[in-house]
Amino acid sequence: MSDDRRLDVLRAIVEDYVQTSEPVGSRALVERHHLGVSPATIRNDMAALEEGGYIAQPHTSAGRVPTDKGYRMFVDRLATVKPLSAPEKRAIGQFLEDAVDLDDVVARAVRLLAQLTHQVAVVQYPSLRRSALRHIELVPVGARHLLVVLITDTGRVEQRTIEADAEVDEEVVTRLRTTLNAHVAGRRLAELRTVVEDLADTLAVDDGPLLRQVVAVVAETLAQESEERVVLAGTANLARGGNQDFARSIGPVLEALEEQVVLLRLLSDMAEDAATVTVRIGRETRHDGLVETSFVTSGYGDEGGAIARVGAIGPLRMDYPGTMASVRAVARYLTRILAG
Repeated sequence: MSDDRRLDVLRAIVEDYVQTSEPVGSRALVERHHLGVSPATIRNDMAALEEGGYIAQPHTSAGRVPTDKGYRMFVDRLATVKPLSAPEKRAIGQFLEDAVDLDDVVARAVRLLAQLTHQVAVVQYPSLRRSALRHIELVPVGARHLLVVLITDTGRVEQRTIEADAEVDEEVVTRLRTTLNAHVAGRRLAELRTVVEDLADTLAVDDGPLLRQVVAVVAETLAQESEERVVLAGTANLARGGNQDFARSIGPVLEALEEQVVLLRLLSDMAEDAATVTVRIGRETRHDGLVETSFVTSGYGDEGGAIARVGAIGPLRMDYPGTMASVRAVARYLTRILAG
């Protein structure tokens, strides 16, 4: 579709339907929008849009509603994602920056996004595999036990205790701690094992056995923590918003949301540049339970790219510009907080 006027008609239909939840007729378009053409021309444009599959008539004598294809055209033709107001930005920043740790950041972000969008909010935990190591701490605990603490650049802290083959020498522990942090700080965890194993050949003979135990527990930690996690908030929003047809059919949506593997697959499919807002509409989600929904996400992380994603899921009849703006804003603040 290249006709700008018909795009204006489609935009008006989407906006009115989102606002009223009622099928939109030509008379309403004439009364509510200054399209600069006659009612007959608008009816012709609507007929062309319907023939192209962008709008549909839900039943005889009704107005028109957008189809998945119409919503996709509307989203793709948004010139820009409208910015949030200064007060909204300040409120987001203050709410998230008061968090005390990563778990608190994620919990606050998902609640906040559900409130901003009136949709189901989804926040994916930063991937341990894509994180970088900020520090390794080795703490002797008793004669033969050593606490290994991994601290990532995203604020994740993983702790494991190992039992040494021999009594732990604090001087050896100090040398290992210093050497490890000199070589691994800033490294992605995916490459950590290789880096640390290469150090074994450069250390004193007495340091090697303990180093290999540390390497083994780091590898075990990475394997155990490789499964991704997502947090949800706002599922009650699915039954609100005045869309009774959607409210009566939310069972399959709730079932899909309960399966984290479904959400993780969707998030993985939508993983693009950290600053990109991505929208999947209806059947684009490729899940039968979500065909009546749209999923808006954005990556957050660091300058090296997204390490996780944040998003909102709601009915096809959603405020796309507002939802996209809120998702983008929360993602940017998460990036800022984690980078700090």
